[in-house]
Amino acid sequence: LAAGGLAQRAAAVQVIRDLCVENADEWGRIELEETKIGRLDHKIEKLHTAAKVPGMEMLKTDAVSGDHGLTVTEYAPFGVLGVITPVTHSIPTLACNAIMMIAAGNTLVVNPHPSGARCAALATRAWTRAIREKTGLDNLICLIEKPTLETADQIFKHPDVRMLVVTGGPG
Repeated sequence: LAAGGLAQRAAAVQVIRDLCVENADEWGRIELEETKIGRLDHKIEKLHTAAKVPGMEMLKTDAVSGDHGLTVTEYAPFGVLGVITPVTHSIPTLACNAIMMIAAGNTLVVNPHPSGARCAALATRAWTRAIREKTGLDNLICLIEKPTLETADQIFKHPDVRMLVVTGGPG
């Protein structure tokens, strides 16, 4: 991902956005059937909203000069991010995370909530396939299809996971 440049990241992000909008009705229904939480219209709306989450737009280089020299701020990726997603809005939360994290040059290893794992895996497979076809990049989003507390713990302790992003309740 780092070697691919900003254009490949932008293309990957756009794939996620496009698929969220194109599949909003179907993915919203599948998520509601699996999780049994929420309302269908909210799930569909969240997928449309996820497509509007900032990605590459946030990566602006900033330069300031003055009496004390020049400061240039450029954003750099962390690498592999460990991600825990909640049961509520499983696909939209994952989409938002993926858009922002891939735009920033990171890849994701995701341990979804077990009650929303099937729908999260469905979306991840669709994004991965489409990103590969569009950019040649593969495995930007890796998801554990049968998540447990033990698999989450393995992500937490893995030496190659540089940052953790956990969305959910107290558990």
